[in-house]
Amino acid sequence: MAIDFNNEVVLITGGTGSFGNKFVEILLRDYNPKIIRIFSRGELKQLQMMQKFNSDSRLRFFIGDVRDKNRLWRAMDGVSIVIHAAALKQVPACEYNPIEAIQTNINGAINVIDTAIDRGVQKVIALSTDKAAHPVNLYGATKLVAEKLFVQANTYSAGKNTRFSVARYGNVAGSRGSIIPVILSQRKNGVVTLTDERMTRFWITKSQAVHFILNCLDVMRGGEIFVPIIPSVKVSELIDVMVPTCRKQFIGIRAGEKLHETLLTLEEARHSVKLDNYYVIEPEFPFWDKNLIEKGEKLPEGFEYTSNKNEKWVTKEEIMHFLEEQHDED
Repeated sequence: MAIDFNNEVVLITGGTGSFGNKFVEILLRDYNPKIIRIFSRGELKQLQMMQKFNSDSRLRFFIGDVRDKNRLWRAMDGVSIVIHAAALKQVPACEYNPIEAIQTNINGAINVIDTAIDRGVQKVIALSTDKAAHPVNLYGATKLVAEKLFVQANTYSAGKNTRFSVARYGNVAGSRGSIIPVILSQRKNGVVTLTDERMTRFWITKSQAVHFILNCLDVMRGGEIFVPIIPSVKVSELIDVMVPTCRKQFIGIRAGEKLHETLLTLEEARHSVKLDNYYVIEPEFPFWDKNLIEKGEKLPEGFEYTSNKNEKWVTKEEIMHFLEEQHDED
């Protein structure tokens, strides 16, 4: 049964980011939530977001950091749903500032979990990344730990109503820090840098990511890691479509970077099921009732979901259509 947001108070940590802006836009427009609380560190971004949505009376803005448990406690008063999107996510910055990444991405996750349980929040969805699967950099490693924390949190909330799940997906096209803004910023020089001609990435738009999270909220029972079935894109082809007159300069794979990304590992696939348009990684803990997933299709032995072996690929026409939509939004 779909959630009736008319009666829900929703809190989104890191709510002024790319995902948060699109999530708020869609929720206000299509679902009429009772209240959305934006929890983030920057007052300027909150002001810009307030202006963007014309000071909508359903929005509340809380300046705060997930490292600050007391502030989370205040922000979660009366909240029924939490979307945990706050994170340090720039790979080079996390490599250079590892303790800061751990403080936010791991200790912050613990604070969200503890506060949600103590405040009686009903559903918590944590946003994760393909970099958490077989991580090769600190950012991915912190998100892997965060995934483990949110799955296992369902044992801590035993006897209470709070349920935790995770949504893991790939690079969000057009989001801050993604490759599209980088390509656009480099085109004025006539040269675009690319680490390797073979590089592939998963592709999901901001709108698709929001609707995926909304679906996860509907179907979650607590403990699942949800993985959307999404297409891949060849980065070199993306550049050819976006800036066809620019020259590509190959600079080699950077520290902490993968040639291809993984959304579902070989080991995880052994306890995962496929539904219509997403996979569910089932928890390997006694609290998990396999009957909660009614019609899942078991995955074949040897299955893994990687960006280079994907059955679905973004076409040039789809890239062009996406860029036109982005231009219209701007």
